[in-house]
Amino acid sequence: MPKSHRFDPTVLREYDIRGIVGDTLHAADARAIGRSFGSMVRRGGGRRVAVGRDGRLSSPELAAALVEGLAAAGVDVVDIGMGPTPMLYFAVHHLGTDGGIQVTGSHNPPDYNGFKMMLGKASFFGERIQALGALAAAGDFESGAGRIETADVEAAYVERLLRDYRGGRAIDVVWDAGNGAAGPIMEALAARLPGRHGCLFAEVDGRFPNHHPDPTVAENLVDLIGKVRAGGFEIGIGFDGDGDRIGVVDGQGRIIAGDQILQILAADLLERRPGSVIIADVKASQALFDDIAKRGGKPLMWKTGHSLIKSKMVETGAPLAGEMSGHIFYADGFYGHDDALYVALRLLDILARGERTLAEVRNAMPNLFNTPELRFDCPEERKFQAIETVRAQLKAAGAEVDATDGVRVRQGDGWWLLRASNTQAVLVGRAEALSEAGLAACKAALVEALAGAGLEVTIAG
Repeated sequence: MPKSHRFDPTVLREYDIRGIVGDTLHAADARAIGRSFGSMVRRGGGRRVAVGRDGRLSSPELAAALVEGLAAAGVDVVDIGMGPTPMLYFAVHHLGTDGGIQVTGSHNPPDYNGFKMMLGKASFFGERIQALGALAAAGDFESGAGRIETADVEAAYVERLLRDYRGGRAIDVVWDAGNGAAGPIMEALAARLPGRHGCLFAEVDGRFPNHHPDPTVAENLVDLIGKVRAGGFEIGIGFDGDGDRIGVVDGQGRIIAGDQILQILAADLLERRPGSVIIADVKASQALFDDIAKRGGKPLMWKTGHSLIKSKMVETGAPLAGEMSGHIFYADGFYGHDDALYVALRLLDILARGERTLAEVRNAMPNLFNTPELRFDCPEERKFQAIETVRAQLKAAGAEVDATDGVRVRQGDGWWLLRASNTQAVLVGRAEALSEAGLAACKAALVEALAGAGLEVTIAG
């Protein structure tokens, strides 16, 4: 094994390590990640690491190289095989290991792959990922001959997921794994729950032949919506490629956004745990924050990013958090990480204990006018400076600005957001209002702010 290793600079991301297989990411990188991460585990007093992988065609080779690197650092490896990322997170707790790594490309195209990590029971991200890269570049590795064992945790994981489903009335559900790694667990859950259940694309296939495994994109929900409507089901539930993000549609085929899902979950939790802190990212609707406060909770707006949200949950003791992207985190009765299969069961449990259908719950929510997540190309070296320019101009104009993550600006009966993506060379925008005129005004202000930073854009509609 080489004495040092340098990664392509594009693969060391804020929340994980991710690249294009055969281009920016190779087996040698996986081996170096194992050696580096294993060295960090040993220096922290740990000795055992759980390893899992998703269903991508490149995952077996990358996982084998990763395990080789971990063992070469003197770390004992527990290989749990293929499954969704949250099953790996579960395994770290269930097996009592000192960390875990999932080989996964998440919801990216088939030629991507990467790694999501836990050190101890905490997320491994940001500065720690950069430190891993520096350690590899310096060749500052531990050495040893770790043992490799396998463990089948799938049955235990299914039982743990089902433990918090109390139920009531039977719910009719269509499930869609998009040929991602959540498929087998999804089928096992569907077989154990009351009501009618239909499963779409449960076979794991790393080519994703039916649709891209990202349930936050409307076009990827077409099959799910069609089956729900045609069969008279109450709810449709979709998962991303590695099972840590959820998408939901109601019986009318309407998409229930991530913040609306969180609103339903928060209302239930606050009945049992009044006064709780509930965290949502800066892209979430003002209606969510207002509803949490109305129910006696403490809404907290925080930075976008699953690792950042998880860390804030630990800091504040929040029992529930979520993002517009479909990452939802339960510390209430669970481990605090993003597990879309667990969230699905908690949502179904809430519906089963109530008398209203999901469509009726959605009907009771305010009707808002909003944009989807908007992405504006901006060079990597300019994106953060562009946000600073916009922030300074807004401050000079006396605007009402929340600077938690980029700028979120209150305007009229709505708000608009602009932030720099931590993972791509883009600026991310969103706008929402109580009226069409209010939304138009917010979108115009967003376009004007971008122009002030030297970026000429248009927003459709």
